[in-house]
Amino acid sequence: MTVPCPRHNGRRGAARRAAQLLAAAGMALAVSGCYVAKEKVATIPDDYRKRHPIAIKESDRTVEVFIGKSRGTLTAEQRADVLAFAHVWRREATGGVIIDVPAGAPNGAAAAQAVQEIRSILAAAGVPPHGVAVRPYTHPDPTKLATVRLNYPKMSAEAGPCGLWPHDLGPTMDTAYNQNRPYWNLGCSSQRNLAAMVDNPADLVQPRGETGIYEARRSTAIEKYRKGDEFSGKYPVAYERAKLSDVGK
Repeated sequence: MTVPCPRHNGRRGAARRAAQLLAAAGMALAVSGCYVAKEKVATIPDDYRKRHPIAIKESDRTVEVFIGKSRGTLTAEQRADVLAFAHVWRREATGGVIIDVPAGAPNGAAAAQAVQEIRSILAAAGVPPHGVAVRPYTHPDPTKLATVRLNYPKMSAEAGPCGLWPHDLGPTMDTAYNQNRPYWNLGCSSQRNLAAMVDNPADLVQPRGETGIYEARRSTAIEKYRKGDEFSGKYPVAYERAKLSDVGK
């Protein structure tokens, strides 16, 4: 009768355990290989304000002054334009004024003379002299007259660009058509027009701070309330006769 050696039994047990571990590891790899991560598909937002957001950015405001080659001064209309430019600068500018003077143009000498008058108008309107810089620029066509450009940076609102069509609107095999979602360009023109019309771009982000009340008008209204008078204004008889309809009487 042959008695098994304990040394061989230990080797067989270790080999069996190693095989079990390899089998378990193989099953784990097989199960993990069945999972496939789904890619996130970009969808079109339903809200047009998210598809075409209005961005607040810094842009340049430019006014061009046309100077003739035989005239180194400004006309009355040009002085009014420069003065209006200075008044608006005080209200909305975020930086100094830059005057671009043409170099190499037929009216280059006359434009350089007009800059002195422009700077005097800006100083008289409240623009500090250290806030005005003059720099030359090369006109692309030396045979034509160039303009003197007045520039300053300001905050502006902008949306778009419009006219982008990433998906077809008609019947198509694209899944975006079957989802019955708003098309991409819908609402872009409204957002772009709103950004162009707003006077203060900060109004699109937050309300303005409250200002002081008009005490004179408040005193008048309180006095009328105390006396029992009407708050509305009194209109002449001619206004009543000018009505075209008696509906509501």
